[in-house]
Amino acid sequence: MTETRAEIRLPTKDLARDLPFFTKTLKMRLDMIYPADNPEIAVFSGHGLRVRVEKDAPEGPGTLRILTEDPGGFAGGERLLVAPNGTRVEIDELNPPLVLPETEHAFVVRRLADQAPWVIGRAGMEYRDLVPTRLGGAMIASHIRVPDGPVPDMVHFHKVGFQLIFCVRGWVDVLYEDQGGMRRLTAGDCFIQPPEIRHRVMHAADGIEVVEIGVPAEHITEIDHDMTLPTPQERPDREWQGQKFVHNLAKEGVFAPFRVPGFEARDTTICDNTKGVASVLVARPTGETAPWTRHHGDILFNFVLAGEMTLEGEGKDPFRLSAGDAFVIPPKMATRYTGATTDLELLEVSLPGRFDTEILREESLPRRNEQTVQA
Repeated sequence: MTETRAEIRLPTKDLARDLPFFTKTLKMRLDMIYPADNPEIAVFSGHGLRVRVEKDAPEGPGTLRILTEDPGGFAGGERLLVAPNGTRVEIDELNPPLVLPETEHAFVVRRLADQAPWVIGRAGMEYRDLVPTRLGGAMIASHIRVPDGPVPDMVHFHKVGFQLIFCVRGWVDVLYEDQGGMRRLTAGDCFIQPPEIRHRVMHAADGIEVVEIGVPAEHITEIDHDMTLPTPQERPDREWQGQKFVHNLAKEGVFAPFRVPGFEARDTTICDNTKGVASVLVARPTGETAPWTRHHGDILFNFVLAGEMTLEGEGKDPFRLSAGDAFVIPPKMATRYTGATTDLELLEVSLPGRFDTEILREESLPRRNEQTVQA
């Protein structure tokens, strides 16, 4: 079998000074050095990297990053080193803890008619950003279209605190670690992907569109080259960082009174299966007039799945919304849902999953012009 190796080349002026730095400080192995009487080239390997240090090589000295589970015990605890040849060496954690930024609350309305660009992302999927501010990095909400046919995906996982996939239309087949065979997501269904569960998108059809919510906004996607899906075992009760996988089917949903009077909602069981990290509901009008309300949660994201409604906000002009539109309501801001068509369906995602909603009297609200003056 033919062997192939890859090297990165770095320049040096004094190879004798570089040898102890790469072998003793960076704990790399010396694999090759020549010529014997006056060495000008040395090859080191270690930490998944092969480095060729060559006298008078034309490249700049560059930067190496070494990721380790024990950065405090590597290279004397130094986090930034400079080799004798000028190469910067950054030492960082192999598995840094997930950082959840503090939410920068804002009232956000994103309408499909505004024609925000669709951007080609991972595996050929098209992404439309639903919350451009990302609420200060606290979350990302994307409207995603997947081209029909086989999806050029690999087994991968996401380092997240919470991730939802909700199907708006079409269908998609996905394989998940320890969850048996192929899972088909159809319109109205949703997956909760627990942190770091391995999965692979296999096939999409019928103009599939999904809404994906990720917390935090910036998170790492890693490819798992070793795992093959489906896995032989099926473990429906397995937890990943305290969360269970959920495949909720719209056809099995039961509607019950919603936190906002004048609406009812079906629960996707995500609140229970994430132990209150998040809640995902689909709400629809009952025909009664909805009052002004104010929530006391953190993130409250909504996406109009079907129909139309008017969103009124304290001190804001009303927004007429239709399918494909999204909005975020900050905590303690008074809002009201009016003018709902009978076919309205509203996807509500909240973090945390359990929070209080305050019912308000309209006469207790400041008038719009008074609010404007105060602002």
